[in-house]
Amino acid sequence: MTGQDFIDRYGSVALVTGASSGIGWAFAEELAARGFNLAVAARRTERLDELAEKLAAAYGTKTTVIAADLSDPAAPAALLDATAELDIGLLVSNAGFNLKGRFEDKDPAAMAKMLTVNCHAPMQLAHGVIPRLKARGKGGIVFTSSVEGLIGCPYSTAYAASKALVISLGEGLWGELQGEGIDVLTLCPGATESEATAKYAEEYGMVDKLQPAAEVATLTLDNIANGPTFLPHAHYGAQFEQLLAMPRRDALTAMAGALKATVV
Repeated sequence: MTGQDFIDRYGSVALVTGASSGIGWAFAEELAARGFNLAVAARRTERLDELAEKLAAAYGTKTTVIAADLSDPAAPAALLDATAELDIGLLVSNAGFNLKGRFEDKDPAAMAKMLTVNCHAPMQLAHGVIPRLKARGKGGIVFTSSVEGLIGCPYSTAYAASKALVISLGEGLWGELQGEGIDVLTLCPGATESEATAKYAEEYGMVDKLQPAAEVATLTLDNIANGPTFLPHAHYGAQFEQLLAMPRRDALTAMAGALKATVV
């Protein structure tokens, strides 16, 4: 798909959540480079203002900055209201966070917050955006999940469960929206350069095989029509393909053994 064909199908405005850092920031930069205007949402509006200034200077991008704390169940509806007048042709539902370590050691309130951000927000945003995309007759949705959503991951149990919902959501919508002119792709990245990965490394040790966030964003947009799921990193794609080919008990036992020493 050529640059103009891409923006004709998914433009003129892309809505990106979790755009203040990491993959979300990279999506915003890549979309601006492709000629999109943007609506960006996150809690840290000072980071979003910085991003908007950078993109305006580099590409002449018009960016709508929206303060949104997606751990608030009412936030998706407010975000949809705030973008009602924009010609959104692409939703990048990227906001999310993880919790590592023993499941029983995790704070119940933190797990509830994670479920709201990782699961409730993408479901509600998609529900609100799909009628707009159908009215346009074209568009796209990208959900950011994780390779950890492909199988229950010991010592990442709640996070893996939340990302499994995102994969199911994306796959179901990919099937439902066939023939509607709306592409749905669920991104399943492995370890990616981000603030979250840096914090993980501080607590548990260095993470191997990191993929640049910019590369993840570029590859994802290049493959948006090749749903339902996309694994951008060859190493993690091969690793999880091998795990999923094993009997489930064997795969989970191997994962638990490998991870126990690093996260407990």
